Amino acid sequence: MLDAKEAKRFAKDWCEAWNSHDLESILSHYAEGVVLTSPTAARLLGDPVVRGKSALRSYFSAGLEAYPNLRFEVLDVTLGIASMVVYFANQNGAKVSEFMEFGSDRKVTKVIAHYSS
Repeated sequence: MLDAKEAKRFAKDWCEAWNSHDLESILSHYAEGVVLTSPTAARLLGDPVVRGKSALRSYFSAGLEAYPNLRFEVLDVTLGIASMVVYFANQNGAKVSEFMEFGSDRKVTKVIAHYSS
């Protein structure tokens, strides 16, 4: 179970990794068997679901290349039992919510991204 302090620390570290554009730092937050579902994946890859850390590496690499000015700002974090939602704004001011589920090792095993319209 995540507590509020852990969740906020995770969101801060996760955001800093993305803002650094350091692919290895970004990927350090995810489990080997991660499954990510995102409208951006659908747009960049033609498939909304990314399965496994190797595929996630390719997807994130393509995203960093497609959006060289990518930048996130965490607006809020909400908690579940073994999950959290990070609510953030991206470089274009769009609001994004990512549901993240964690394994026992505190690595993200599932992500479902939601974007403002």
